[in-house]
Amino acid sequence: MTPADLSVFETLESEVRSYCRGWPAVFDRAQGARLTDEDGHSYLDFFAGAGSLNYGHNNPVLKRALIDYIERDGITHGLDMATTAKRAFLDTFQNVVLRPRDLPYKVMFPGPTGTNAVEAALKLARKVKGRESVVSFTNAFHGMSLGSLAVTGNAFKRAGAGIPLVHGTPMPFDNYFDGKVPDFLWFERLLEDQGSGLNHPAAVIVETVQGEGGINVARAEWLRALQELCHRQDMLLIVDDIQMGCGRTGGFFSFEEAGITPDIVTLSKSISGYGLPMSLCLFKPELDVWEPGEHNGTFRGNNPAFVTAAAALDAYWADGQMEKQTLARGEQIEQTMLAICGEHHSARFRGRGLVWGLEFEDPARASAVCARAFQLGLLLETSGPQSEVVKLLPPLTITPEELDEGLRTLARAVRETA
Repeated sequence: MTPADLSVFETLESEVRSYCRGWPAVFDRAQGARLTDEDGHSYLDFFAGAGSLNYGHNNPVLKRALIDYIERDGITHGLDMATTAKRAFLDTFQNVVLRPRDLPYKVMFPGPTGTNAVEAALKLARKVKGRESVVSFTNAFHGMSLGSLAVTGNAFKRAGAGIPLVHGTPMPFDNYFDGKVPDFLWFERLLEDQGSGLNHPAAVIVETVQGEGGINVARAEWLRALQELCHRQDMLLIVDDIQMGCGRTGGFFSFEEAGITPDIVTLSKSISGYGLPMSLCLFKPELDVWEPGEHNGTFRGNNPAFVTAAAALDAYWADGQMEKQTLARGEQIEQTMLAICGEHHSARFRGRGLVWGLEFEDPARASAVCARAFQLGLLLETSGPQSEVVKLLPPLTITPEELDEGLRTLARAVRETA
């Protein structure tokens, strides 16, 4: 393989860049589950824009809707003005997502990225409850702005803040103590003990599956118990569904399986369907205590994203087939994971739907597997506090044949790095 010309990136772009270091190629085109670099080499994508491309690259249905909208000079930038594109999205979101699930949420457009949605959720919870403290969980990741970092567990990312991160308290995530400690024992004791030093929290924020934290999957019964605890203790429950929502685990929302109804939900990544920046903060109507303009953002009215988001919901969520397909693809991955771990006893796996993690006892092994997979034409990233987990995040629209090809490549990469 001819070395790519990366000179301008290496000399001009900041040292903060990361993904490109593991994938030393200059990508030029993409369609579906594949990317092609400028030299014509093809790569199967098990990364999907960190979960922002659930429907693949340049999805033809979404692309057509976007091109048609641009060609008719539809509004591109709209702040929070009323536009036909926003109305179409809101109508579709209500009819396809909220009403069939009996979810009462109001919709807020807080800004274009996931961390904007989290910041809005935290601010709203504190405003509603009149309290500052928010509880998060070990190995959580909620974003890179200061409020989101304060409820993020990763020490490396937290250190980048450069200032103390306050008003956030971590608690053990599901199975943090390997089943040796009853769920929420520590949390409830602190809440009830007047001498614990824990300020009564306004809210608890949780991911049902911790993506960046290492594909840690919360049990449905744990999530139900968490919701009950929040209700008893007058705390709002925030589910961060930025990476695991929009169908990644099967249902449109990752919390559907648990049968819970969070007070606040954050969505981003694949909500636009096309990789266009967009995020939502959803909350129960009684929490809508905002004053006009109290929270805003210049790019919260990304109308092209509204267009592709509505098209994605119409194309993939109106008939209930996407969830079934995702669960079937997940079973396909699980069978390969069982075979890999049967051959390599130092590995173990976990996941739901189309998000899976393959963990190694030697943390360096995961990076080696991803590096070898790239050489073989497969894009994979690592996750976990020590980057010890190989993370699988293929598009939901991947074909069984493409998925099988990628899984064979993964198995080969694991064997060749043993």
